[in-house]
Amino acid sequence: MGSLLMGAAMLMPNNNHVTPTAQRIPVVLDIENILPQVSEPEVLDQAALINNAPQFERIIVSGDTLSGLFSKAGVDQQTMYKVLEADLNILALDTLLPGNRMQFWLDSEGQLQKLELYFNAARQVVFTRYEDGSFNVEEVNVEGVWQNRILTGDIKGSFYVSAQKMGLAAADIQRIEDLLKEKLNFARDLRAGDKFSVLVNDQYVEGEPTGSSQILGVSIKSGRSEISAYQYSDGSYYDAKGQSLVRAFQRYPLAKQPRMSSRFNSHRKHPITGRISPHNGTDFSVPIGTKVIAPGDGIVSLVTDHQFAGKYIVIEHGGKYRTRYLHLSKALVRKGQRVTRGQVIALSGNTGRSTGPHLHYEFHINGKPVDPLKADIPMSSKLANQDLRTFTNMVKSREAIMNLG
Repeated sequence: MGSLLMGAAMLMPNNNHVTPTAQRIPVVLDIENILPQVSEPEVLDQAALINNAPQFERIIVSGDTLSGLFSKAGVDQQTMYKVLEADLNILALDTLLPGNRMQFWLDSEGQLQKLELYFNAARQVVFTRYEDGSFNVEEVNVEGVWQNRILTGDIKGSFYVSAQKMGLAAADIQRIEDLLKEKLNFARDLRAGDKFSVLVNDQYVEGEPTGSSQILGVSIKSGRSEISAYQYSDGSYYDAKGQSLVRAFQRYPLAKQPRMSSRFNSHRKHPITGRISPHNGTDFSVPIGTKVIAPGDGIVSLVTDHQFAGKYIVIEHGGKYRTRYLHLSKALVRKGQRVTRGQVIALSGNTGRSTGPHLHYEFHINGKPVDPLKADIPMSSKLANQDLRTFTNMVKSREAIMNLG
């Protein structure tokens, strides 16, 4: 939704530019000591709003901009900025895509009281207004039901075309090709008549597919050889012998272990408002221009600017892992680019709402932020001992299911 954010970004103040009359110089402030704690204001009663239809509803289409949507809903830019500020910990507005839905509830005076983003049946994000005019944000995730699906077929032309004809989504096909690229040249090694089998796990909420899926297993038989990959409980993929198909992660997105200025804290109280305002990442105190590196292999899913998050990057690492890097001074990668562990992806900075130069780093597992310094993430290239025994039994079970196809 690059075009969506671009419209908003063009209207937002930018800390990187100098105004004709004055230059802003960032100053590190100890906010907790200089500002008093205040009590949390009450959220306005939303019962009537929830029961009533929204005053404005829009299914996102290509070309929509955030500022344009708020304007059509009759909501001013100042309110839009307050919503963007509330969205800092989730950054949901940056991920809107064509087909997603936005709903606006306004009071009799035209003030925005509630905004709902509907991504799919399993995920919505809801903003509700406080009495002081600021907004609370809540992410609603529904686990739903996951169902297995077996896809089998013969190679006729390319693997991509053959798998697509059997009903495999483009994103899943790309994931398989990325997983097996070191073991198989899809353009050169496959022949007509070679066979493939894929075990897919699809998510449903109240019978409605959400579009979310996982590749649990894949097997490609070419001549007398067979190449396979299976997802283990840690979210990573291994061959049938337990050897990792992707390189392990490293803990820090920097070449050297830096000084932490703020730890991950899902129950942090905001120093100004006194409300629970989670700090979903780890802040590293580094000078502007410090090289930021990818902690694992992945694909860049977003490179954008945000009034409060500054310039930031999102990387999808396949399966269930995602990383985010905020307040950058410069991005060195582009959306859609493949990156490898240790590759320099950006330079740290002080953009957006920031009290000093630093890197804000987030690690997400299954869409939820976790402490990257403590989370159980893949750190080795081969399963061992009990994990290997459990994995071997799992592979036998999945092979049996896939053979049924």
